[in-house]
Amino acid sequence: MNWEQVKGNWKQLRGQARKQWGNITDDQLDQIDGNREILAGKIQEAYGKSKEEAEREIDEWSKQQKI
Repeated sequence: MNWEQVKGNWKQLRGQARKQWGNITDDQLDQIDGNREILAGKIQEAYGKSKEEAEREIDEWSKQQKI
């Protein structure tokens, strides 16, 4: 699934994002609202990962999503 599809279906996919990145709160998921850059920043903050690591995780996660 490309990111435009993820963004368009964020409300349905946020539960999957919550499973993947449990340290990100529901309020933060609301703030992210499908914005990839904000998601990457929240992953960096919550897990102490580099931007590249966060982007790689997002890529892998988004490829696994199906709606």
